[in-house]
Amino acid sequence: MSEGRSCSSRDGDEIQTVCGSRREEAGVSESVSPWNRSIVDEFRANEGRVGGNFQGATLLLLHTVGVRTGVEHVNPLMYQDLGNAVAVFATSGGAPNNPDWYHNLVANPEVTAEIGTETRRVRARTATGSERERIWTKQKSDYRGFAAYEAGTDREIPVIVLEPLDHTSDPRSGRE
Repeated sequence: MSEGRSCSSRDGDEIQTVCGSRREEAGVSESVSPWNRSIVDEFRANEGRVGGNFQGATLLLLHTVGVRTGVEHVNPLMYQDLGNAVAVFATSGGAPNNPDWYHNLVANPEVTAEIGTETRRVRARTATGSERERIWTKQKSDYRGFAAYEAGTDREIPVIVLEPLDHTSDPRSGRE
């Protein structure tokens, strides 16, 4: 996927990254696809809950900064609660390449995530070895669509752990 183009799909349990539309919100310019915009708006209006295909799923809004553009991107993603951290999954719906948001995280691992009504500062790292296997196996067990993503690609799907930097709200978001 390339930034600046509408390049999305929605498959099963994951909402894919799309780049293209910009919106001013709380003084912060953020890039959110038209597809993801309705999910982001519903998430924010309902304290982190959405309906439709994602009703009951654990979703967060991941804020990354584009490697090439420097523009903030917001991507709704399913996550797994790990206690003091959460994990997200760079499935890209089983596509052969990792999603853009993953490349942005690798380049700039200190990001924010909206979870429920909180905006958390987090540091991303890619899980490896037995940690990755434990988290990934549980995700596939809990949401069968993730096993289908794995079957649809030759790459190992990255499991990203988002560890808290602190527990304060991000004043830029306009949310407490």
